[in-house]
Amino acid sequence: MSLAPLDAATLYGLMGAILVGLGLYGVVLLGGFLRRLLAFNLLGGGVFILFGIVARRGAGAGFSGDPVPQALVITGIVVAFCATALAITLIERLAEEDSDDASGGGS
Repeated sequence: MSLAPLDAATLYGLMGAILVGLGLYGVVLLGGFLRRLLAFNLLGGGVFILFGIVARRGAGAGFSGDPVPQALVITGIVVAFCATALAITLIERLAEEDSDDASGGGS
């Protein structure tokens, strides 16, 4: 029995599912704020890929291409970037507070 060759959409779908799985694994089981943040970004990237593939398959089935899913993915990427920048800033601030408390500084 031979395996049929994978088309691009199926391959991207599988890679998106793998990214979602790795991201979920990292969010649930890894320790540390930065590792969880990176795992959450990996999860989001996988979801964006899956959403893009679903939109592409709909256009490939003979339907007209819908720009709404593409616009949602682009908006999601921008929002994820901004949320990541905010989370990194908060993690740095938390690390500063922890180092101040450990050294006996502060008020």
